[in-house]
Amino acid sequence: MRHYNIKIKGKVQGVAYRFNAQAQAHKFNLTGFVRNLNDGSVYCEVEGTDENIAKFIDWCYVGSRLANVSEVNSEESALIGYQTFEVKK
Repeated sequence: MRHYNIKIKGKVQGVAYRFNAQAQAHKFNLTGFVRNLNDGSVYCEVEGTDENIAKFIDWCYVGSRLANVSEVNSEESALIGYQTFEVKK
């Protein structure tokens, strides 16, 4: 199990990015959360296998149908032990 912090920049707010990210996290059996940041970006923390996190990060570059992603930054961090994947305000 791994933990990654991911920040997604571009047109990612107001385009259902967070809810699509939650669906992808469920698809890849990941736990954690996603939320909008004040600077217009989206921030995620995900936990799961290397393979599934890699698939999720690949999806982050595309995002939801109306999104226009310009940058994705990810870094590994210490495991927290999330039980679910939530959309936060």
